[in-house]
Amino acid sequence: MRENRQPIRALLILTALTVGIITLFMSLNVRGQWDFILTFRGTKVLTMALVGYAIAVSTVLFQTVSHNRILTPSIMGFDQLYILIQTSLVFTIGSAGLTALDPRLLFAFNVGAMVVFSTALYRWLFSGSSRSLHLLVLVGIVFGVLFRSLSSFMQRIIDPNEFVVLQDRLFANFNTIDSNLLGIAVATILIASFFGWRLMHVYDVLALGREASINLGLDHGRIVTVILMLVAVLVSVSTALVGPVTFFGLLVANLAYGIAGTHKHRFVLPVATLLAVICLIGGQLILERVFAFDTALSIVIEFVGGIVFLALLIRGVAR
Repeated sequence: MRENRQPIRALLILTALTVGIITLFMSLNVRGQWDFILTFRGTKVLTMALVGYAIAVSTVLFQTVSHNRILTPSIMGFDQLYILIQTSLVFTIGSAGLTALDPRLLFAFNVGAMVVFSTALYRWLFSGSSRSLHLLVLVGIVFGVLFRSLSSFMQRIIDPNEFVVLQDRLFANFNTIDSNLLGIAVATILIASFFGWRLMHVYDVLALGREASINLGLDHGRIVTVILMLVAVLVSVSTALVGPVTFFGLLVANLAYGIAGTHKHRFVLPVATLLAVICLIGGQLILERVFAFDTALSIVIEFVGGIVFLALLIRGVAR
């Protein structure tokens, strides 16, 4: 019980902070009708909470199976695949054609393409006898470089006016959210979470390493494949909903381990989720009320997350 006091205390404090920030976001500087304000701001809150949950859980689980605290699911090329899809659509049908597409159809296409890519990658690399997770990460990095090169090539030859429209789609945007997509995103994440939380009892065992988990009776290859599929679904939904956020998961996951003071996933996962929600909603509140939309939240997140990433690398080299 003593070793659980710090994570429980952290959970209570973070929960109170989350409720306070959400209340402040929903009620600060309200001018106009409450029914419109609650709907408009509530959609933003739900979206940021959903994205924060998906990114936090997927990053913690990916770091668990990879046994590396500086890796995130974006290393597998999901972000670059999303950018390639958007660039290809603008390149082929133009920005006008892309705008005319049904948002639900586009959302399903983005999620489906990323999930199919990850499924094919996992089946290819985990169907053999080696089942090397390091090879999986390496191939993911190579595919990410390939997707980035193809995107850069098309971006250089498209019309400059089309490129301006494309740029808006390549950064995470929490201001203009299509409420019609929230229902699909919530349902998809709930289904993935149902299977993910049923595996809660194996996460701590997986963190011990491949040999230890096999000795303790786990079907390591099957469990890792299932977790990677859950990670792919969570990352795909969050990316298709708001856009790519590369370093955000790295930031909240490492903060969660430090604040929770434990490696038990039943504490780390909710702490990381609450931290992600606090950072997104609190950051959006500051940008809207203090900086008057002079910058984008995704830019600030990438800047801070990049600093944390470099700090982790330097600390690892120092050790």
